[in-house]
Amino acid sequence: MKKVAIIGSGFSSLAASCYLAKYGYDVTIYEKNKTIGGRARQYVKDGFTFDIGPTWYWMPDVFERFFSDFNKHPKDYYQLEKLNPAYSVYFGKNDFITIEDTLDKICIAFEKEEPGSSKKLKKFIQQAEDNYNIAIKDLVYNPGVSPLELVNLQTAKKLNQFFGTIKKDVRKAFNNKRLVQILEFPVLFLGAKPSDTPSFYSFMNYADFGLGTFHPKGGMYQVILALEKLAKELGVTIITENPIQKIFVDNGKANTIITNSSKIINCDIVLSGADYHHTETLLEESYRQYSEAYWTKKTFAPSSLLFYVGFNKKLKNVNHHTLFFDVDFDTHAEAIYDNPKWPEKPLFYASFPSITDNSTAPNDKEAGIFLIPLAPGLEDTEALRSSYFEKIINRFEALTSQSVKEDILFKESFCVNDFISEYNSYKGNAYGMANTLLQTAFLRPKLKSKKVNNLYFTGQLTVPGPGVPPSLISGKLAAELINKHHSL
Repeated sequence: MKKVAIIGSGFSSLAASCYLAKYGYDVTIYEKNKTIGGRARQYVKDGFTFDIGPTWYWMPDVFERFFSDFNKHPKDYYQLEKLNPAYSVYFGKNDFITIEDTLDKICIAFEKEEPGSSKKLKKFIQQAEDNYNIAIKDLVYNPGVSPLELVNLQTAKKLNQFFGTIKKDVRKAFNNKRLVQILEFPVLFLGAKPSDTPSFYSFMNYADFGLGTFHPKGGMYQVILALEKLAKELGVTIITENPIQKIFVDNGKANTIITNSSKIINCDIVLSGADYHHTETLLEESYRQYSEAYWTKKTFAPSSLLFYVGFNKKLKNVNHHTLFFDVDFDTHAEAIYDNPKWPEKPLFYASFPSITDNSTAPNDKEAGIFLIPLAPGLEDTEALRSSYFEKIINRFEALTSQSVKEDILFKESFCVNDFISEYNSYKGNAYGMANTLLQTAFLRPKLKSKKVNNLYFTGQLTVPGPGVPPSLISGKLAAELINKHHSL
């Protein structure tokens, strides 16, 4: 039985471990932190529970497809609830648009904003659904080995959409600035500006308006625990507090990993779900595929400043997911992608899981997660964190017409320095490498090393890209590629 050593225990690593164990490999995961999950860990304090990383559950069909590969279903492991409303978006004081749980309801909200827009929205979402069926049900399950993976009759008909942009398409169809921002918001999950995201990626709008937003009871970490349980049922071994110091190459093959405690672990295959750039630094320089210049030139998804806040009361005028777009969207985007700096007036997002799920906070209290998107690689100090919390909490109070600062029991923060120290994240990015036209499919870093035999990669910096559903898919693709080359 061939031994596979997997570095990291995020979504992609756990998914890959399940497939590899199913194929008959002897699989062990090595995680540097005390708990599994990679960027999807959990923070628990004084009866409050926070997801440290992902908080959005989109594309439920991807999760269903994953578990069905093992004759399982998500409901075998966690309880899923469709949110209504899915989220709300603030544009000013007591001024917000609520996105509900069906397209018909969303059309009513659009019509109130811009008469005639519901007809345009239905046409836009119909095309987005068509793209979704091509991309998520087919294209993303290719390993990014060849450009020919993108070529078929369906994509040939969509060729123009790979050269247009989401921004142009949305603004051509809709005049209302508020509706434009709502339609441009979902592609931010792909890590790039709407002006740099190909039109074909409108499938994210179908994920939003067509499929809806869900919440696993107990939070997104329940999905990690589900993957862990499935992996262990299949025979996977998971070892925490075991950071890897080096990948040793002998005769052109990766066959040994060495821990920080100098423990030598022999294996037949190495698969890394850790940060791709970091993984290559574990190799001698001659075995690295990509230079520092390569990584520097790439467009990375944002980093984030996050706050986890326990409130001593229930909050008003917010939903489970609430976006605050009361400042200029393009100016903040410029501070992330064009001229990296701390934004003067940041947009921010807040999640209050305890509105939906009473297991995440004590009775009559609220768990709040606040997120400000930032350029990766910025200076990160406690003083900056504190000043930005003041900025957003003051606006939060004004926009939602309530006083909350006196009711804060505690707050913890997580930012660029933490992404680097906790996850070895390149420049402290939060979501991996952006999905721009020149960073799509076969143009992304490869699943299989070109220089070292038996060394493979998975996760947000390789195919298919950023996000939780793509990470599950990435794990499957890496496992299939390993099995193709080393079939038992």
